[in-house]
Amino acid sequence: MSVSAPKPVPYSVKAAELIVAGGQARLFTLAPGESIPWHHHSEITDHYFVLRGVLTVSTRGPDGERELDGGGRFQITPRTAHCLRNRGATDCQFLLLQGGGAYDWINADG
Repeated sequence: MSVSAPKPVPYSVKAAELIVAGGQARLFTLAPGESIPWHHHSEITDHYFVLRGVLTVSTRGPDGERELDGGGRFQITPRTAHCLRNRGATDCQFLLLQGGGAYDWINADG
């Protein structure tokens, strides 16, 4: 897949960042206690942007855990196993942008 550089715009802003060129965007809402199980992707990068609530992102290889609240963002590169949880008392809503290759979802439980 060929990705061209963004076209110049006729105005000035402090910063603009190309996150995904050709990919998908999904808005998720996790109720308290809900989770998306351990998985990874072969080619795509996940970009998480938390809109409200608190999202816990756990990773393996490297092992880690991040707690993101409204305004927080996090990126997971291809082949990194990850799990998403809402451990809070209210709904968690986040935007997921994915791109950089063919989409797949590979179970990484256990």
